[in-house]
Amino acid sequence: MTAFSSTQTFKNLEAAFGGESMANRKYLFFAKKARELGNEEIAKLFEETAAQETQHAFAHLDLIFAKETLTIERILELAENGERYENMKMYPEFEQQAIAEGDAEAAHEFREQAEESKEHAEIFAKAAKRFGALKRVEGIHADRYLAALKNVKAGK
Repeated sequence: MTAFSSTQTFKNLEAAFGGESMANRKYLFFAKKARELGNEEIAKLFEETAAQETQHAFAHLDLIFAKETLTIERILELAENGERYENMKMYPEFEQQAIAEGDAEAAHEFREQAEESKEHAEIFAKAAKRFGALKRVEGIHADRYLAALKNVKAGK
């Protein structure tokens, strides 16, 4: 994340990203419904607009996550942390609220999403572990190749 992550501008970028992302998903949903209702022209309009909303969201993310701070390890960590937050905090709290309000359907949806978020977090954690192992193996190979090259250059 950028150095200004505690500023109001940063919070506004996060909110703008959320709004653009939500618009993208909502417009894709509307496109699906328009198509189901038999209107291909309106479906395509919503899909085109959704694609533009994605580009807006990406522009905000470019500012939120400075390029120089991102590595494979970091993006896997960010993804895992996000999924763990959903699994351990967000969805359980949403489920409890839905139960308190007597909305069994929403409670069930939140419970299912929490489980999927747990699975996603585990997938990202495994990918990070595999990437770390691959990186070490590649480093070992690179060291061996460099040693061999050094020997060749030394006439051995």
